[in-house]
Amino acid sequence: MRLTRGIRAGLVALTALFGVSVSTAAMADSGRIDIRIVKAGFVIGGSGGSGTLTFKGKRYPLSIGGISYGFTFGASETRFSGTVTNIRRPSDVAGVYGQAGAGAAVGRGAQAVVLTNQNGAVLTLSGRQSGLIVSADLSGLALSMK
Repeated sequence: MRLTRGIRAGLVALTALFGVSVSTAAMADSGRIDIRIVKAGFVIGGSGGSGTLTFKGKRYPLSIGGISYGFTFGASETRFSGTVTNIRRPSDVAGVYGQAGAGAAVGRGAQAVVLTNQNGAVLTLSGRQSGLIVSADLSGLALSMK
């Protein structure tokens, strides 16, 4: 009888623990994001831009800045749109997103990227890039709420 109570108590504890972890993940939400980034550089590059987060029916303006180091030459403009997931409040989208990459654009081209910040927010973006730029660099992108 004592063994049965112990097993029952253990199952109740596991169920409670599982329920808390599932409800925490279930509380995370998603939103829509549209951003414009202008990037230019010669070895060291810089980027800046603006955007909008749409979360639970409200629009929040964003400011974007960044720096890159490596082989970068030229200038480009990229307009991204997509989703941001794993956020609980609009401010979760703010933070630093890092990326290592290589690429080139002459004229217009398609871009797609998935980035994560320190808050766990995941940006899944696609868009169009225009300009003339060649790069193989490490870059960081900082998103902040206006």
